Amino acid sequence: MIRSVGLSRTGHLGSAPRRADPEDAQAVADLLIRSRRAAVGAIPAAVHPDSEVREWTRAVLIPEREVWLMEAAGNRPLAVLALDDDWVDQLYVDPAFTGRGLGSHLIEFAKSHRPAGLQLWTFATNTGAQRFYLRHGFTVAETTDGSRNEENAPDIRFVWTAPP
Repeated sequence: MIRSVGLSRTGHLGSAPRRADPEDAQAVADLLIRSRRAAVGAIPAAVHPDSEVREWTRAVLIPEREVWLMEAAGNRPLAVLALDDDWVDQLYVDPAFTGRGLGSHLIEFAKSHRPAGLQLWTFATNTGAQRFYLRHGFTVAETTDGSRNEENAPDIRFVWTAPP
């Protein structure tokens, strides 16, 4: 069953995320590419060409991780969340739909599916993401110089633990 998000003019969400399947790979990859490009400046430019992102989405992301979509009518993904055990591996919102609660909806969904806790990385330059995660109860667990990521950019590991 495909559920669509009905975004009103005020940005109200109308349904739950849906699990991505192999047929979603192209649309998910396009969303990742579009979102990542729009964020350059706040995050480093992608180090992989679009073709590699598309192949990775098809061969690794969707089959090996829990990928959840928020969609518009017509099954167009507006936001994507990928969970890998307790890691938020990917969380991207279509640049045309940021600020409408899609990311918040997905992070709360992730918390409900991982009540023992979550962790994630974000770039140190991505202050918008840092504010977002802090607002959602995450705390800084670690900062690095970026020598362990492909972009070689300083990053921050955030964690969320459910309140007692």
